[in-house]
Amino acid sequence: MSLKPQAEERSAFFIGADDNVSEEKEGHHELILQKGNALASEDCLKEAIDWFSAAVQYGPVRPEQLGTLVECILRNFRRRAEGPGVRADRSWDAAGFDCPGCHSFLGQPVTVACGHSYCKRCLRRRLVSKCRLCGEAVSGKEKANVTLCALLEKWFPDELEKSRTSREVDSLCRRKLYNEAVSLASDALRSDPLLTEARLSRAEAYTALKRYRLALEDIRVCSKSSCSAETLFRKATVLHEMGQVDESLQVFLHCLTIDEDFPGAKRHVEKILCDLLSPVDENVKVGLRETSQNLLPHLRTKTPVEDAPVLPEGPVLKQHQHQKWCESSVRSGLSRAQSLRMHGCSSSEEGLKRVSSAPQLGDQDKGSLLKRKLSVSDMEPCVVDCGSSKHKKQGVAKCAKHQSGKAQPCRHVPEDLLDPSDLECSLCMRLFYEPVTTPCGHTFCKNCLERCLDHTPQCPLCKESLKEYLACRKFMVTAVLDTLIKQHLSGEYEERTKTHLEENRELSDLTKNVPIFVCTMAYPTVPCPLHVFEPRYRLMIRRCMDIGTHQFGMCINDPQKGFADYGCMLIIRSVHFLPDGRSVVDTVGGKRFRVLSRGMKDGYNTADIEHLEDSRVDDGEELEKLQELHDAVYDQAQVWFQNLKIHFHNQILQHFGPMPKREADIQATPNGPACCWWLLAVLPIDPRYQLSVLSMTSLKDRLVKIQQILAYLQSIPNN
Repeated sequence: MSLKPQAEERSAFFIGADDNVSEEKEGHHELILQKGNALASEDCLKEAIDWFSAAVQYGPVRPEQLGTLVECILRNFRRRAEGPGVRADRSWDAAGFDCPGCHSFLGQPVTVACGHSYCKRCLRRRLVSKCRLCGEAVSGKEKANVTLCALLEKWFPDELEKSRTSREVDSLCRRKLYNEAVSLASDALRSDPLLTEARLSRAEAYTALKRYRLALEDIRVCSKSSCSAETLFRKATVLHEMGQVDESLQVFLHCLTIDEDFPGAKRHVEKILCDLLSPVDENVKVGLRETSQNLLPHLRTKTPVEDAPVLPEGPVLKQHQHQKWCESSVRSGLSRAQSLRMHGCSSSEEGLKRVSSAPQLGDQDKGSLLKRKLSVSDMEPCVVDCGSSKHKKQGVAKCAKHQSGKAQPCRHVPEDLLDPSDLECSLCMRLFYEPVTTPCGHTFCKNCLERCLDHTPQCPLCKESLKEYLACRKFMVTAVLDTLIKQHLSGEYEERTKTHLEENRELSDLTKNVPIFVCTMAYPTVPCPLHVFEPRYRLMIRRCMDIGTHQFGMCINDPQKGFADYGCMLIIRSVHFLPDGRSVVDTVGGKRFRVLSRGMKDGYNTADIEHLEDSRVDDGEELEKLQELHDAVYDQAQVWFQNLKIHFHNQILQHFGPMPKREADIQATPNGPACCWWLLAVLPIDPRYQLSVLSMTSLKDRLVKIQQILAYLQSIPNN
């Protein structure tokens, strides 16, 4: 008898067992990470590190999985700073011609989607992920603002030349021509030592050339005039390149306290923490209990806290024991974090220990080293002085105060060079009113641009496609230009505003020059959904929304007059804009009207109108007969509707909804009972006949007409 099948069977058994162990460890790894995240979200930093350190024994921890831990560390780091925390200055002077990102001259300004302008260097370097002024996401794909560039070239040529030199140095660095960048930057700094951007670019070049001392010296000089997030980020990068991981971690955190959205800084912190947590020898397998016991001495605080959870012993745990322990631990994560607060482990006591010149990382005690570095015993953040080997304590708030107190260069617009024609819209040839800048860099009045985009989704000047811009419909006012006009051209701006308000006032009168949509029959109280695609009607709908009336007239076509003598006002309930500029407009019928005179405005029809109301019946006997007629017509309509074929019945319900309920007072509104208009809308009759009923001001005559139509339809077989 052959033993081969038995050997294969045993082999398959062990392979299957290994797979089960692998799946089991993966599940435990995920549960431990969840517990660590739960504790980190509750600011229990010491306990969270315990669990993240334990997680590496069951599998690798990726940097992106440490986001919650980084946020916890950052909150504690910021909390110890003086004041409510350090954040980007969101009260920046919009017309100060300085970049909100780097606080330097706004050379080659680019206006982003939210309407704020940044220097091209900040966007090209991706130093800004969210607007420092409003918090909106920044794509950085926009082109330079043509109007603003021309103004700065005219008003501040010397400043612009210096900015151009800094951009050239930055360009050389991006092309990795570091020696050339150092040479050009050095020449520029000899003539003007205050070129912060050129100095930071030179520091980057020095770093790439491994001339770290010179890089740190440049950064030290920059920090005297601007303790910006970029300055700190460059400094942390140099320290990390030098192998000073402890100091770089501190400075990266400092950078994030000034700008929590600074690109790259959080990723660096995640990677450093991941390296600190991960053991060198991945083959070393130890139980979680042993790991926790080894790490606990480094995490003891002055205030006693609960002991860390004790895990079952042994390097490989039994499935049912470990699964039960992990699940209960994760479930208790949040409540345990709250319990830790009650026992003294409050968030204010947790944080970063000031890091001294620690031993180089690389042995099996990386997890322990991380806990020593993130001990709760000392929270005060520090900044390592670039020009000295000694460590210098410096609060984050002090740096922020230095930043906000930076002496800004006083730039005044030369009055003799101020020309209103430089701030005119190329479409209406008037002073900008609500200036909006497109992604291609051209600026127009908001209304002018929207009118052009009604016809084609292209820039009116360069013909670049604006389909994405149109789809987003974020026509945000360019803050710098708007502030500039209001401050320096106040008289012209007042005149422009007066003209704009007068134009809107004319459009807001619902009896004079009322916009008319020539399309279909509309009735009071009856929904009338519209698909708007013609440019003239796109303009008309937008005006109705902007002015605030949310109303326009609807008439059917008339071959001789252009549109019929009678119509119905439609009230806009909502507008859904499609990406290509078309829109679906949900409207409902309002008042009826009679046309007095016709006109035209910007391609669409207008009319002077008078509203129609039903004549009231006050005589008691006549009113009683009118009520009987109404009830008879209502009952007749119900029978007709219920006897319709199911296909037609469902179509009516889908488009017009169910038949309105019987009204107690048939003269409660100027238009009479809603059921009459619903019936007129659904009855299969000629629009001209419907129009004649719409124009009636006698409820009795209208009911008689509807009664005749119903009688005729019910007389047709198989209706």
